[in-house]
Amino acid sequence: MGSGNRHVEVEKKFDVPAGTVFPSFDGLAAVARVEKLPAQSLNAVYFDTPGRDLAAHRITLRRRTGGPDAGWHLKLPAGPDARTEVHAPLDTSAQAADTAVPNDLVDIVLAIARDRPLAPVARIATTRNVVMLYGGDGAGLAEFCDDEVSAWALGSADGPGEEQRWHEWELELVDGEIEGGRDLLKRLSNRLLDAGAAPAGRGSKLAKVLETAGSLPEAPEETEESSDPVHRAVAEQVDELLVWDRAVRADTYDSVHQMRVTTRKIRSLLQASDDSFGLSDDAWILDELRALAGVLGVARDAEVLAERYEATLKELPDELIRGPVYERLVAGAERSYQAGLRRSLSAMRSPRYFRLLDALEGLVATQRPEAAPGEEPKPVSLDSAYKKVRKAAKNAAEATEDRDEALHRIRKGAKRLRYVAAATGEPKVSDRAKTIQTLLGDHQDSTVSRSHLLQQSQVAHAAGEDTFTYGLLYQLEDDLANRCREQLDDALSALRKTFSKSH
Repeated sequence: MGSGNRHVEVEKKFDVPAGTVFPSFDGLAAVARVEKLPAQSLNAVYFDTPGRDLAAHRITLRRRTGGPDAGWHLKLPAGPDARTEVHAPLDTSAQAADTAVPNDLVDIVLAIARDRPLAPVARIATTRNVVMLYGGDGAGLAEFCDDEVSAWALGSADGPGEEQRWHEWELELVDGEIEGGRDLLKRLSNRLLDAGAAPAGRGSKLAKVLETAGSLPEAPEETEESSDPVHRAVAEQVDELLVWDRAVRADTYDSVHQMRVTTRKIRSLLQASDDSFGLSDDAWILDELRALAGVLGVARDAEVLAERYEATLKELPDELIRGPVYERLVAGAERSYQAGLRRSLSAMRSPRYFRLLDALEGLVATQRPEAAPGEEPKPVSLDSAYKKVRKAAKNAAEATEDRDEALHRIRKGAKRLRYVAAATGEPKVSDRAKTIQTLLGDHQDSTVSRSHLLQQSQVAHAAGEDTFTYGLLYQLEDDLANRCREQLDDALSALRKTFSKSH
């Protein structure tokens, strides 16, 4: 994506009460030299939706002027004390508007902002004194910032809020991914604590401004947790969906697959507990999840084929690779992946997708009704999920036609059983179901590959090319499918025994 420079930012923030002394970094073995830089005057305007949706997900988006890193900054959670920061340059043209957020940055957070406008919510002015810490090799280790802050909440019809003022310190590693960085950050932080500072109550200046102004929304992880394990699992997977959404937009490796898996998990879990969500099998939200998985599947299937063929062709002797097989199979699948990715991104920028996300968050926000006094809560139907696997297995054993499709139905049933078992504290059942899902997933990939090989061999034959290698690859895929079928009975038997012991 053309979303500017990305890097991992690892930092800690500290409140500075009255009486705190300036910290000393003398005596630290890692620090060879300390340099005080000229003071900086920074001005930043922060953007969010009217409901502060970015802030609720610990995301900040700002337009900063002044200092060495003037520009647009988007900061995304990346673990404890870490965020991924995406930069985009300022548009200094005469017709540029200060409130026009770059489209590339908007797209990264589109699953959260959706079709809600991004507008200024705070202005923060900072006078910053910087101390750079260097190692023995002369490389920068960390940056200590002594900040005097003035801030105003924006977005109210009554104009800017009252000025807020405070003093804070920031300690940031120059390289957020350096080996031993966490230990260094801890040792440097101890010097700040020794000087009288205290860990900051909030992770960003913006959060402090909004909290003081009374407009900081409750973070999703701080909402009341449901007592229903499936309800909790759905809430976790909806959060995961938003994370993988950003990864797909950045075209991160395997992200399409993971987003598709997450979509399917949500659908399976929603179908598993009528008591939690009250959805019928033909509910709109289930159809939309199925459709989204289908769209993502176009890119995912092409990605699987490209990796599959590339790995197999590398293992074959050169004399067995005849004609432009690599171009047709690997490069062709990679082109199909890019086309599928574009189609996925188009769907992920549509009002239809936004409404699905709205609906999922609505379901998560709806708490399961408490059981009446003396009434036992209705259990999640793990038995029902298992019976569907057994029924699909029986039908597959009796099938005389379309056996591949019958086996695929076992896989879908095992997948749902796996997710429900994991959510309800049945790890052994979940593991057995996963084994079946994996076996039949390999079988399904082989089925798709064989169909693709037949189609490509026909195209190659029509072009007058040698099709020997296509036949060889087809046979390898057929052998794999046979091995999967041979192992299926044992996997089903293991699931039956495990399920019987736990029930």
